[in-house]
Amino acid sequence: MPVPTESYLNEFLYGELVDVVGPENVSASQSDKIAYSCDYYWIPELWLDRGLPLPEPDLIVHPRSAEEVARVCRIAANHKAPLTTWGGGSGSQGGALPIHGGILLDTKKLNRILEIDKTSLTVTAETGIIMQHLEWALEREGLATMHEPASISCATLGGFLGHRGTGVLSTKYGKIEDMIMSLEAVLPDGTIINTLAVPRHASGPDLNQLFLGSEGTFGVITKATLKVHPLPEVRRFHAFVFPDLHTGLEVGRQLMARRLRPAVIRLYDEAETRRLIRRVLGIDKEGAYLVFGFDGDRDLVDLEMGKALAICRSLPHEDLGTQLGEDWWQHRYDFFFPNHMFHLPQAFGTLDTVATFANIENVYRAMKRVIEEQFPVARYIGHFSHWYEWGCMLYARFIIDQAPGDAHEAAQLYNRIWDACLRAAMKEGGLL
Repeated sequence: MPVPTESYLNEFLYGELVDVVGPENVSASQSDKIAYSCDYYWIPELWLDRGLPLPEPDLIVHPRSAEEVARVCRIAANHKAPLTTWGGGSGSQGGALPIHGGILLDTKKLNRILEIDKTSLTVTAETGIIMQHLEWALEREGLATMHEPASISCATLGGFLGHRGTGVLSTKYGKIEDMIMSLEAVLPDGTIINTLAVPRHASGPDLNQLFLGSEGTFGVITKATLKVHPLPEVRRFHAFVFPDLHTGLEVGRQLMARRLRPAVIRLYDEAETRRLIRRVLGIDKEGAYLVFGFDGDRDLVDLEMGKALAICRSLPHEDLGTQLGEDWWQHRYDFFFPNHMFHLPQAFGTLDTVATFANIENVYRAMKRVIEEQFPVARYIGHFSHWYEWGCMLYARFIIDQAPGDAHEAAQLYNRIWDACLRAAMKEGGLL
């Protein structure tokens, strides 16, 4: 691997990092720098496409243990070098980009499963493990974390912890912060800490929550213990089309208000039903497509499904039955990969917003008005996922089918749309 010669400081950093992890685990090659300068955020994709300079790291390091991470952090602190943590690189908002250069710390060699505790129903693993690999190992033991996001095949456990990630089954099993038991983290000065063994205690603040969602700003999470669940006896789905989004939202609200326990509820607005549902599932319908599912013991699933169907059928609807619900589950990742995500020359932004049931439809319509009235070059679609007793999350998107050719003009338009939409959402009670 070539030794960096761009700066006097980099020569020192390179030598010290090699001393910690070995020369095979430090890179200064230009091809590696480019690979770590672009995640799934649209702006660096645009920059790469237009041949503009990208935010490259100076050095890439691959530690293999928390102790090596600690030594890397101490080196960075001693030299006041920027340090950026990188998991799978699948983030959509640029959070892993080394915008200040410096050291990029790739966690993927921290990939061991340390313990599967079938008595307490927990798993302990290093955070560089790809989430799908962790799930496959658990499934062989009849278990699962039930954390199944669209990025499961390429994102790391640490990425989900650092960003408070949410999976498809969150309505029943919670987000990643609901699954955590304890964690190990390396602070910026190289100190290794372990949080308390269980999250339910009265021994002061829950330090897990300090690191969850911090995106690497407070330290590098190197190990975590998560709750796991037995694989359910059955998992069943049912689909409906409602005449409009308002009716679909009311159905979802009632499902949660009755304190039923759906594993998943997914509601698509009229535009996504017309375009995306038709393209992925082959369902040619007008209105708002809603799918929900229950899992667990057969008799409990039958009971909850019956109550949910009664709610759906109490309002104007078209019953699509179980098969078109099962089809959604089987194709749940196809809505994103490999053929249905947006790509250049399109511009797209994902405006994730969460609000109470009293506000969520107003949030949706406020952002829709911004797109239609201020930015007619774009179109707006959305679906509602990750439902709670008090509200749900809107997964809204704006799409520009042909972005401006000039990269700076395109980026400025992109950011203006983001700013206007999210300010409109916050005004209506939405949270980013």
